[in-house]
Amino acid sequence: MAHAIQHDIVIIGGGGAGLRAAIAVAQIDQGLSVALVSKVYPMRSHTVAAEGGAAAVVRDDDSLDKHAYDTISGSDWMADQDAVEQFVAEAPQELIQLEHWGCPWSREPDGHVAVRPFGGMAIERTWFAADKTGFHMLHTLYQTSLKYDGITFYDEWFATKLLVDDGRCQGVAAIELRSGQVRPITARAVILCTGGAGRIFPFTTNGAIKTGDGMALAYRVGVPLKDMEFVQYHPTGLPGTGILITEAARSEGGILVNRHGERYLKNYQLGEPLDVHDPRHPQKLTMELGPRDRLSQAFIHEMAKGNTIESPFGHVVSLDIRHLSERTINQKLPFVRELATNYAGIDPVKEPIPVRPVVHYMMGGVHTDGHGATPLPGLFAAGECACVSINGANRLGSNSLTETLVYGARAGRAAARFAREHGPLDAGALEAQAADEQRRVTRQYLAAEKGTERIAAIRGELWDAMEQGAGIYRTESGLRKVSETLDQLHERYQRISIDDRSNCFNTELVAVLELQSMLDVAGAVVHSGLQRRESRGSHQRTDFPKRDDARYLKHSLAYRSEAGPPRIEYLQVTVTRWPPAERVYGAEPAEPGSAHGNGR
Repeated sequence: MAHAIQHDIVIIGGGGAGLRAAIAVAQIDQGLSVALVSKVYPMRSHTVAAEGGAAAVVRDDDSLDKHAYDTISGSDWMADQDAVEQFVAEAPQELIQLEHWGCPWSREPDGHVAVRPFGGMAIERTWFAADKTGFHMLHTLYQTSLKYDGITFYDEWFATKLLVDDGRCQGVAAIELRSGQVRPITARAVILCTGGAGRIFPFTTNGAIKTGDGMALAYRVGVPLKDMEFVQYHPTGLPGTGILITEAARSEGGILVNRHGERYLKNYQLGEPLDVHDPRHPQKLTMELGPRDRLSQAFIHEMAKGNTIESPFGHVVSLDIRHLSERTINQKLPFVRELATNYAGIDPVKEPIPVRPVVHYMMGGVHTDGHGATPLPGLFAAGECACVSINGANRLGSNSLTETLVYGARAGRAAARFAREHGPLDAGALEAQAADEQRRVTRQYLAAEKGTERIAAIRGELWDAMEQGAGIYRTESGLRKVSETLDQLHERYQRISIDDRSNCFNTELVAVLELQSMLDVAGAVVHSGLQRRESRGSHQRTDFPKRDDARYLKHSLAYRSEAGPPRIEYLQVTVTRWPPAERVYGAEPAEPGSAHGNGR
């Protein structure tokens, strides 16, 4: 039996939230030992792919209340308002701190930090580093983390099970991919920072690693997944690949046109049109800078009208940035030009970019409070795998990178406090759980008789079902059909077979374990969507087209069942100062009131 590797805190996931959490622990107490466990090298975490920017109040004409209102109304009033107020208050300092650590934010000629408009935000508040913001943020965080001797990196270790003993989370069992051995890494607190689960859909901006591992780890030990029905589509993905064309392209003045050359968003009540030849940034929401859910839904309506363009990879519309100068594109959107040239074969200086909606972000995740704490003592979560909730039914672009910083830091500090308050662990009991996990992995995958099912077949059918029944528009019958398919896929998964039985860097073993997580998370998405019989934000039911605050101004909580579908419960949304109202764009923001809802 492998002996335990002992630390004070284990962080699973090496992206923006995980690195920020590790730094926060070290800042509180450099005597605490931190294990940062990641299935890829930290610089290959998906944060590196974020392009557009990070939101925080910096301009004199902006305010925390305005940022909060944009976030709350953009969430279709599903965000917890106390969490949003907490988030916007701490966001500016986090981005300033990142500047001090070396993040090269783009600047105005007078030296001020440059900001750009982003969808759903009435004021320019998105800080950026050209269009490689996530890349520069991740580099900055990783380099900063190397200053602290108390942080130990376990790169290319795959976490398969949370270790729970005496009613609290006390570590993780993880496969060291180099040796194939399952090892227990014990700790007095564990933080999940594993990102989202966009790979449960076939067409996504998400990298191959975003398979919902952390969500599934928490789900299997009884922690609920919150608001999983809300899956964000980004309106501008490259057809065929799903690669994101950042919202920054539209914030700099890019426009969306249909096959007739018409700027079709004018028909969908998304604010006043922007004069694309005006060098000034817009001061209020414009059509292309409406929220992502509304823009993605508008595409579906255009397709139904026959106004989209047929391409080898399905229907598309055109994102036109040709009216921007080549100098502007090279200065502010160099990565957009590179991606369009390499993956679509067109130069956006000369031709429009073909785009279509693509799965981008999970608003739901592991249920946490404002400190990242889950209902299981000792277990915390932050970043996209967690749901505080500040995103509700629709996340505003550029809030997510800031969220990784604010709640990565909060979870790190809370976990450090928890670790200092709790005593030694029973290493023997945790080692026994890890030994059981090693036997399970060996018995089910490495030493099992050849099964009849293959990873690619089950994964492909999962993708087809989710795309057809759980996409931008949903129905009762469609969701039930997906549920039936998932039941069949779970049963077939028990007969799955892999060919690679080796121990060293067995990527097929990783893929089959990831598939199990994908099936679990997909079930939470589908059943949460089935129970929410209304339309709100990114969750659109054609059989229940209206928002229903009386019944559904509540968070869904999906609890895993040993047999059968998950159990869905509800938790009241916290309302502090902004009572639910009609979600209107192009109008002046509402003044905060004094409404008070139930606490979380």
